[in-house]
Amino acid sequence: MAGASYAAQVHEPMAMENIQRQPVPIGKVFIQRDYSDGMKVKFQTKLPLEINDRIDQRMFETTVIRLNEIYGDAEALKARIFCEGCLICLTGYLALLCVKSHYERKVKEAARYIQSQNDEVYAPRGLVLVDPFERGLRVIEIVILPQDRG
Repeated sequence: MAGASYAAQVHEPMAMENIQRQPVPIGKVFIQRDYSDGMKVKFQTKLPLEINDRIDQRMFETTVIRLNEIYGDAEALKARIFCEGCLICLTGYLALLCVKSHYERKVKEAARYIQSQNDEVYAPRGLVLVDPFERGLRVIEIVILPQDRG
């Protein structure tokens, strides 16, 4: 657990010695869903005022737009995905023991992307993106951590 990032440790049980080392969040910001295009999973790209001094608008937009693309692709209606669903139903869902569904693969892709963005972009700025899947795809939670002033 020592090599894991803060985002990976948020929901894991912690030993007493690790509690002292965890940075205490000083706030949270929530990026709401954008329902302008209907019910598809799409998040707003407007940078919240609470974090505009830590990250610039373009970096934030790039992250949210990429997440919107991944979740949009996960819910896309394509012949291949339809056939995959039929195969899963015909095998009594036993096919899911052998292969991951398209949706599962895209959710994992989004989680990997969020982790890489946390490591490369957000964590150095004292921010942590929480996977929207953990929040029921309702919001993107951004945890604000104290910045080192050293």
